[in-house]
Amino acid sequence: MKAWSAYPGASLLLPVGRAFDVIEVAEAAGRRALVRLERMGLPLGPVCATPTGRARFFVAPGAAAELPQLLYRMGWDDADLDLHGLGPGSHITAPPSDLGGLGPVRWLRPPTLDTAGSPPQARLLLGTLAYICHRTHF
Repeated sequence: MKAWSAYPGASLLLPVGRAFDVIEVAEAAGRRALVRLERMGLPLGPVCATPTGRARFFVAPGAAAELPQLLYRMGWDDADLDLHGLGPGSHITAPPSDLGGLGPVRWLRPPTLDTAGSPPQARLLLGTLAYICHRTHF
């Protein structure tokens, strides 16, 4: 990219909501969930980790708006979960960019040609993410 050659080390921000939404959890929970989801053979998109201890799962657009209803239907609506959706109007720092001087954002599961253009539906991952977040919290 021409911008990066002009400004080496510049951070790249990705707009959330058009090509993907994000489900964000604590990094420890995200790592455990990622292992379980891979073992289950579920379709996964990219996952990154921030230097502030958060894991971000890239999911299909619209997930942030659907999150409360999905959690309700799965019975997790009254649980105190450290699980949040990021949708339109949000931006995330893309790996390997630096997050405000705190350190680099890094891939836990990098994008591939197969997953970059079609992230999974949030409902496929949400049950496992909610369960792991709940178990990690208590």
